[in-house]
Amino acid sequence: MAPIDPKLTRPIITGVPAAAPSIQTQQTGAAQETNSFVNVLKQQLEAGSNTAFSKHAVNRVMERKIDVSEQNLERLNQGMRLAQEKGLRDALILIDEDAYIVNAAAGRVVTVDGQARQGSVFTNIDGTVIV
Repeated sequence: MAPIDPKLTRPIITGVPAAAPSIQTQQTGAAQETNSFVNVLKQQLEAGSNTAFSKHAVNRVMERKIDVSEQNLERLNQGMRLAQEKGLRDALILIDEDAYIVNAAAGRVVTVDGQARQGSVFTNIDGTVIV
């Protein structure tokens, strides 16, 4: 059998490909909350905040609907500054009922618990800041 010419096995495309139909998505309440949180966080970071959130912490904030208003972010920044001034590396920052585990040296929120109550146990920290 004779070999097949490679030119004959390639598809032939003529004309201009049609544009893919655009998909419009509606934002759900959770998506709007995520956008709201992200917007507030970006504003704080642009305003000179030295606090960043890990991906895990952002997920915890969204899952547990923790209040991350500008006022609470400012309190968190204040707690982070206090922890850094005292030379803490891994600290627990308490704001009302919310508990933030932070790596103060890196200025990063590692995880968040919105239900810090009697009986809660926090390990692997070297200090606590109550704001």
